[in-house]
Amino acid sequence: MIELKPKVAVIGGGIAGASIALYLGETGVDVTLFEQGKSLVNGPPMCHLHAGGNLYREISDRQCKTLLEESIDLMRFFPKGVDYRPTVIATPKDDPHSPLELLPRLKMLQKAYESMIKKDPENKLLGEVDSYYKLYSYEDVLKLKKRDLPKSAKCMDDWMVGVAKNSDLEKLQFPLIMVQEFGLNMFRIASILSLALAKKENVQVKLKHKVTKIDKNSKNKWLLHYKHDRQKDSYPFDFIINAAGFRTGFFDDMIAIKPKRFVEFKAAYVTKWNESEIIWPEVIFHGKRGTPKGMAQFTPYPDGFFQLHGMTKDITLFEDGLVQSTDKSAQPKLKQKFIDKIDKDWDFTEVKERSQKAINHLSNYIPTFKSAQVISKPLFGAQQIPGEDESLRAANVSFEGENYARCEIVKASSVLSMADEITNQLVKLGFVDQKYYKQRNFKTIASLGEEEINKYAKALCKERGYPPSLAKRSMSKLSYEMCD
Repeated sequence: MIELKPKVAVIGGGIAGASIALYLGETGVDVTLFEQGKSLVNGPPMCHLHAGGNLYREISDRQCKTLLEESIDLMRFFPKGVDYRPTVIATPKDDPHSPLELLPRLKMLQKAYESMIKKDPENKLLGEVDSYYKLYSYEDVLKLKKRDLPKSAKCMDDWMVGVAKNSDLEKLQFPLIMVQEFGLNMFRIASILSLALAKKENVQVKLKHKVTKIDKNSKNKWLLHYKHDRQKDSYPFDFIINAAGFRTGFFDDMIAIKPKRFVEFKAAYVTKWNESEIIWPEVIFHGKRGTPKGMAQFTPYPDGFFQLHGMTKDITLFEDGLVQSTDKSAQPKLKQKFIDKIDKDWDFTEVKERSQKAINHLSNYIPTFKSAQVISKPLFGAQQIPGEDESLRAANVSFEGENYARCEIVKASSVLSMADEITNQLVKLGFVDQKYYKQRNFKTIASLGEEEINKYAKALCKERGYPPSLAKRSMSKLSYEMCD
């Protein structure tokens, strides 16, 4: 029996902070979530589940396996935030790598997925093990190109028809690879977390509250100083969770610790294309990051909207957009022009210019996409990467002493691993009962209805200046199989 009722502060209301606040809220702990913005989960663009990490050829198999496991955990946490459509991986002819180089990794991930299902049948969320991925030869794709466009996707081949008809096949190596890496909808995740947290009486969400200082009081508890509008206040807490995203280093500095990290500013571009009747999977055209031929990412939403990434320095990446911490400060220093984009707004001329470059980049491989239009400001933000390896993609939490946790997720899929480790630490401190460690019964989220999630997600789109269609899902469940 836990007699103590500790008070936990979470700094930052992104997907990491809001998720851990809800997770701990289910344990009965008193949680206060501080977010300096006016809504939750409003950070770097989040659109892909990364159930296997096949977008990243440069990362290790170990990281890919971790991303697979964590993605399935995340699907169990946010079942109504997932868009169940596959991803097609394409390798251009002018790329020095062969698509077959991915095959050993795909086989490894397939076996890992099979092992997860044997361990817990509820992990079977990516379909049948045999259909985790499928290879399409040039001849296969030519056959699909002759088919009529399907009105719905009943099998994996149906998803490939639009790709076959619209891609410049002569620029691609074969096979093309279809893999069950699904979409993740940021606006729906924000809606789910906001609505669920509002139902938790033991969780206080303090929006527009900025933490200004951290020190210790006479009882050796953390004392958080914060301001709201022009009012200043402070409150003691037993445990602090620093989930401040790219601003994590500011709070590390407040308690005089200097871990190494990177911060990178990135953007994804929102476009509208009239070819909206085509059933599109997500499509990835591989390329070397940071070069003019960097990876192109084509993410579909309902009603003809597409989110675009181009991993070049004049599209998604930015010159001087990647910065590193120093011995003097744990907070990498982004240039003011990036801070202004985050805290204020974009210059429309730059929005139009970069969005058009993103359209042109994708049009190299999908020629008819050149008619797409710029539709809104980008989805953007800065993400942190802990340590000194800028290619790291699987990371979650670290601790300073017993009562300070630092959440440094790179991909959203890591939030449950992070929550588990923090819960385990709270168990060791006697704050939480052991039964809550690795809990996966999230009743508050399960109680939310589809209509209320949709309504709030669309309201967030409108509030943030994006088309309401970005709050929709094209597929709400896995309803297609491997074709005969």
